[in-house]
Amino acid sequence: MAITEGASKTDSRLIFTYGTLKRGFPNHFLMENLIGAGDVVFVGEYTTVETFPLVCGPYGIPYLINILGSGNRVKGELYKVNGSGLGPLDDLEGIERGHYERLPVIVAGDGGEKVAAEAYFGHKSFGEGMWKRCGELGFEEFTMEMGEKCEKKEDRPPSNDFLEDIRDFISNGN
Repeated sequence: MAITEGASKTDSRLIFTYGTLKRGFPNHFLMENLIGAGDVVFVGEYTTVETFPLVCGPYGIPYLINILGSGNRVKGELYKVNGSGLGPLDDLEGIERGHYERLPVIVAGDGGEKVAAEAYFGHKSFGEGMWKRCGELGFEEFTMEMGEKCEKKEDRPPSNDFLEDIRDFISNGN
């Protein structure tokens, strides 16, 4: 976990979530656990200032794609995360496995206040291909209906290779 090595409980950053980590979605249990431990605080509902593609890939998993100026302003939630809370989030998002990248993003609250945050974007090794595979059509928001179609990790084939599944999805439409 080199990304957060040396981070302390007092170090904090803002993390913008747009998918399964949001309240009511399959991976929000992790946020709840981190909130309970004092490592995460819910800040509010926010929207990206710039437009980005938000698409669903294999298993109905949402991906924010780092192609500035394409897609939509994306709706999500903002959390204040301390150094102790960042590692479990990076692990879930597969930072070291090349699934997602944590990158800067500017978001705005309902009152229009803009803040610098970070979000988990689909890794650059497949992001553009995912956007093209999805017909360069994205969403403004990962909805509850979409979340219901998202396969939980334990329901996927036990020996699957996540990156191989993404490559298959992009090249074959599977």
